[in-house]
Amino acid sequence: MVTFADLVTLILVFFILLFSMSNIDNIKFKQLVNSLGLSESNGADASIIEFESSSQSQEGNNKKVLSNKSEELDRILLQVQQYLEENNLQEVITANRDERGVVLVLQEQVLFETGEAEILKKGYPFLNKLGALFTTIPNQVKIEGYTDNRPIKTYRYPSNWELSTARASSVIRYFIAHYDLKSEQFIAIGYGEAKPVVENTSEANMQKNRRVEIIISDPTNE
Repeated sequence: MVTFADLVTLILVFFILLFSMSNIDNIKFKQLVNSLGLSESNGADASIIEFESSSQSQEGNNKKVLSNKSEELDRILLQVQQYLEENNLQEVITANRDERGVVLVLQEQVLFETGEAEILKKGYPFLNKLGALFTTIPNQVKIEGYTDNRPIKTYRYPSNWELSTARASSVIRYFIAHYDLKSEQFIAIGYGEAKPVVENTSEANMQKNRRVEIIISDPTNE
C-alpha cells in the first residue's frame, strides 16, 4: 500500500507539472519552481518571458521599418508628381498610389514608335530621373508592357506578347546600362493586349492602351 501510494503521488505530481506547463501562467509557474526548490535563474521562467519580450520587440521593429518604407513611397510619389508638373508631362505620364505601390503610367508616344521597342531619345530625361531615384531605394520595380488589340506579326515581334515584353525589357536595360543598378531589382512583364484600360473602339482609346507601367513596389505588400 505504501509503494502504491508513492506511485500515485508521483503520477499526480507529474500531471500537475504538465498542466502548469501547458497553461504557462507566470505566477503559478513561479510557485511551481519555488515548490520544487529551483531558483528562477536556473528555471525556464526567465527565458520564456525574455523570449516573448524579444519577439514582441522584433515585431514592433519590423512594423516600424515597413511604415518608414511606406512613408518613403509617399515622398517618391510627391517628387515624381512635381517633376511631371514642372515639365508639363501630365498628359502623357501619370503617377498615382495603390495597393501595389507607386504606379507610373507612360503612354507609348513618350518612349516608342508604334510597333517598335527601341526607346526614343525624348524619353531619356524622364527615365534618367527615375534611374537616379532607383539608386537610392531598394524597392523592387516592375516594368509592365501593354498594347492595343491590333495584331502584329513581324520578324522581331510575332505577336503583341513579344512586343509588350520587349518594351518592358528595353526600359530595364536602359536603367541597368546607365545607372549602378542590379537586374535583381527589376521584373519585366508583357501583358500584350490582355489588360486594356479602355475598350479598343477608337484610335484615341487604342493609344491609351499602348503603354508602359512602372511600379515601385510597396514593401508592406511584398
